[in-house]
Amino acid sequence: MLTRNPSSPDAVTAAEALPAVPGAYALHYRLDAALSIPVPRLGSPVLVPGTYVYAGSAFGPGGIRARVLRHLRAGKRPHWHVDHLSAAAVCIGVEGFPGQSECGIVAKLLCEGAETSVPGFGSSDCRTCHAHLVRLAGPSQNRDIARK
Repeated sequence: MLTRNPSSPDAVTAAEALPAVPGAYALHYRLDAALSIPVPRLGSPVLVPGTYVYAGSAFGPGGIRARVLRHLRAGKRPHWHVDHLSAAAVCIGVEGFPGQSECGIVAKLLCEGAETSVPGFGSSDCRTCHAHLVRLAGPSQNRDIARK
């Protein structure tokens, strides 16, 4: 059971303002120290410090808003790969993309220089992407995807 979630208050406020419609979302995380992800299927990888973006989809009840708020909630049981990251890294921002797919977000970030850190992370049901978690590099680390 995860007991803490270091999301910034700004990220939570932004998540509460996201639309309750189907679509994709991006969670921006700052990782200040190396983090071991306890998922044997992924090889129990270690993420190096940096800025990461996880792209996901939300097509269930409550849409984007409900899914993002679930990811930011403290004390949740790990269900998705990103739950292991969200328990230790600081969520510094969230974005919603109504009617879009997480694969489009990942493709855009990779074209702009992001790197896939852990093959298979968040994309076990995706036939297109190597991963739905990317590590940002250089000056793009602190910018919203929608503004790029």
